[in-house]
Amino acid sequence: MAARIDSPTSLGQAVRRARKQLQLTQPQLALTAGVGVRFIVELEAGKPTVRLESVLRVLQALGGELQVDGLPTPSEGV
Repeated sequence: MAARIDSPTSLGQAVRRARKQLQLTQPQLALTAGVGVRFIVELEAGKPTVRLESVLRVLQALGGELQVDGLPTPSEGV
């Protein structure tokens, strides 16, 4: 099921829920994603200045992906 992400806080909450559902600790997720524990802590806290590349690694480690809805597609003549 997709989570609606409209703020850094909602992204952090979604990551925390997924991590806990997978029964991972913050250090375990950090190791799996190749990021620091501090990054996981800040991401889950909703820090607005996290690196997108690292966010994508964390989402992949959790088995998720980033999808963007509502933007024009190439077939819509952009």
